[in-house]
Amino acid sequence: MAGVARRRLDAELVRRKLARSREHAGQLIAAGRVTVGKTLATKSATQVETAAAILVTQDDSDPDYVSRGGHKLAGALAAFVPQGLTVEGRRALDAGASTGGFTDVLLRAGVAHVVAVDVGYGQLAWSLQSDERVTVKDRTNVRELTLEAIDGEPVDLVVGDLSFIPLGLVLPALVRCTAPGPIW
Repeated sequence: MAGVARRRLDAELVRRKLARSREHAGQLIAAGRVTVGKTLATKSATQVETAAAILVTQDDSDPDYVSRGGHKLAGALAAFVPQGLTVEGRRALDAGASTGGFTDVLLRAGVAHVVAVDVGYGQLAWSLQSDERVTVKDRTNVRELTLEAIDGEPVDLVVGDLSFIPLGLVLPALVRCTAPGPIW
């Protein structure tokens, strides 16, 4: 007799389209929003039956960005927009885009176009990869970025989440890709 089919909880959430990715599934589990049967889930790696009843509760106060990184930029925009920063209609560069949390926030804030740059490959959320307002530049080291690499059109807004490289090493490349003029 065949055994009952089992799968990691995070993978099962993605398979059922209850989460966008395993990372997102982990965030839902960590936030206490996932129950299996009548038990609150606490670990992404928990093995669950593929037929198990799984419930994900909605958090209406959470804008549900494609990654947690979006909350960082959303907080920064909330602080800087009252000081005069405008993002609407701008062409932006997201340095170290990864899953695309910053790109997601920028698009929701009205940016016209985002060039999403990351040294990795295939990490950007599919919803952003398929958005015509996004140009994906995978396998691109920000230190070596040139205006030509971003299709020859300068950006007028740069955001970035670069935790593995000193800012001093990337600033020259970012300046090369930025339109002249005031910061805001």
